[in-house]
Amino acid sequence: MKKLVLAFVLTAAATCVAQEAARFDEVIKPYVDAHRFMGSVLVARGREVVFEKSFGSANLEWNIPNSPTTKFRLGSITKQFTAASILLLEERGKLKIDDPVKTYLPDAPAAWDQITIFNLLTHSSGIPNFTSFPNYRSIEPFATTPEQLVALFRDKPLDFAPGEKYVYSNSGYVLLGYLIEKIAGQSYESFVQQNIFTPLGMKDSGYDSNSAIIEHRAAGYTLTPKGFTNAGFINMTIPFSAGALYSTTEDLLRWEQGIFGGKVVSPASLKKMTTPFKGGYAFGLLIKSNDGRTAIFHNGGIEGFNTAMAYYPDSMVAVIVLGNMNGTAPDELVDKLGRVANGEKLLAPSQRTAISLPREALASYVGVYQFAPTFSIAITLDGDQLFEQASNQVKIPIYPESDTKFFLKVVDAQLEFHKNASGAVTSLVLHQAGRDVTGKRQ
Repeated sequence: MKKLVLAFVLTAAATCVAQEAARFDEVIKPYVDAHRFMGSVLVARGREVVFEKSFGSANLEWNIPNSPTTKFRLGSITKQFTAASILLLEERGKLKIDDPVKTYLPDAPAAWDQITIFNLLTHSSGIPNFTSFPNYRSIEPFATTPEQLVALFRDKPLDFAPGEKYVYSNSGYVLLGYLIEKIAGQSYESFVQQNIFTPLGMKDSGYDSNSAIIEHRAAGYTLTPKGFTNAGFINMTIPFSAGALYSTTEDLLRWEQGIFGGKVVSPASLKKMTTPFKGGYAFGLLIKSNDGRTAIFHNGGIEGFNTAMAYYPDSMVAVIVLGNMNGTAPDELVDKLGRVANGEKLLAPSQRTAISLPREALASYVGVYQFAPTFSIAITLDGDQLFEQASNQVKIPIYPESDTKFFLKVVDAQLEFHKNASGAVTSLVLHQAGRDVTGKRQ
């Protein structure tokens, strides 16, 4: 009898695992089918990997598929490794995060007198973001040094007084890398390798290079209305400690388990690293709430790659999504997969029911809706089918659920049209990845 009970329990457990994996697949499939995502995905609960799968090609020209060992540029996920490095130096008595930057850079401009290392970590320094400078694109292709990077912004006026507010700035994290090199007496690359990657067994992680041969490295792509193109070139000395690392989903799980498992920094340092200052930002990490559930999150974007990962400390769920094409899919997938892994039930596009509307009703929604200076959605009508086309994206059919609410089948997103008192359509709300944004009709 005991054997029968055990067999039943094991069978039930295997069924639950299979069902959960099917739900994860169901979330990802529309993004893959719509050519909005290719890359690798990993979901873990505690030390158990509950889902691991790769999609699309690491190299489209050679038709080489992505796999769990594919290496992706991380973009700004790099920042948490930089923050941890600073905390390691503090634990060793080499610095204090409340120290003024001028303690270590005595020739820094007078405008930096009140800027502390803490301000750099929390994007509250006021130092302008060099990747937003008008001449940034002309700088991007060329090799540089940390000192030359700092020179790009050291004499610029501050955007605001140090500590006054949060404004994301790659300059601050480049400056942190420069400080690491000066204080540790070694390159940023070697410090991270020696103090984080090697101790955690992250053998497939490193500082990316434009010249080195790196096995299993993915190529990066951009999707245009005409199809995929190779991503633009960036010299990897430019993003430096703000965005130049590469890794795999499996290595990043080692990192998540290491940093939150007490293997990298002390509990006191981890508390500092995960305590938000302004705008929900802590040290290289964004602390946010998903329906009351704390998520420790960061994403990254760099030529040809978008990445995102989240850790839920209460359930010990880690979600890692690395993509080798530009777009918002990794952010959306991390959110949705995290919700599924934490037991939420999501309504998939396939579970929504379309209704019929008269052509004249559909025609009333045709127009362009402006969400931001560089982002709009055009609604068009072909026969009895409405389509939406976001800026620089492909045209996608939308289906009515009610007189004013529509959904997409290829992506888990919904559109809701709003009318004024006279019945004229004035705006469009995009519901996607737990966020609602409004565009005004032009």
